[in-house]
Amino acid sequence: LRPLDLTNVLVAADALHTVRANLDWLVTAKNAHYLAVIKKNQPTMWAFLAGLPWAEIPTGATTRDHGHGHDETRGIKAATVAHLDFPHAAQAIRIHRWRRVKSRPATRETAYGITSLTFEQAGAALLATFARQHWHIEDRQHHVRDVTFGEDASTSRTGRAPAALAIFRGAVITAIRAAGYRYIPEGRLDHVTATAALNLHGFP
Repeated sequence: LRPLDLTNVLVAADALHTVRANLDWLVTAKNAHYLAVIKKNQPTMWAFLAGLPWAEIPTGATTRDHGHGHDETRGIKAATVAHLDFPHAAQAIRIHRWRRVKSRPATRETAYGITSLTFEQAGAALLATFARQHWHIEDRQHHVRDVTFGEDASTSRTGRAPAALAIFRGAVITAIRAAGYRYIPEGRLDHVTATAALNLHGFP
């Protein structure tokens, strides 16, 4: 992101990149805004957000999707909270997702986030749009990285190792999809030997 002009651009960050120094740099050095996901790898902040009186806060926006064998409903709540323990954080966000996939039990998921955008700059409806755009990438890339490769649970967080591992995972995901696989785990299972893995990436 360093060479890019990010003035007034919103940058969405998954849990792995929700780091105080990163978010501060986006705002102070790049004049950007952020929407950052908070998961349990930030246990103090996650517990603080989970403990907010969400039952007293009205749902700001609700969206529903139906197609490709699944139904999904997402409700978002946003609240201006003073003294959030992250630089420039202005609002706390809670997204509740209910999903039913054909022939499977319905699932519920609650996600938390923070943003440097104030309520005057972005209310719940606009934040819901931003979050949905972020989760489109999440479903295509980061969900696969987390569930299939265990990226969020990785203990490698120093130096250039996380970035290098992310590049390797991305290359594997891209190669499996290019080979025609719809499901990444299936593609991995078909390429567990060194020879099969090299063939997948086009090495003779």
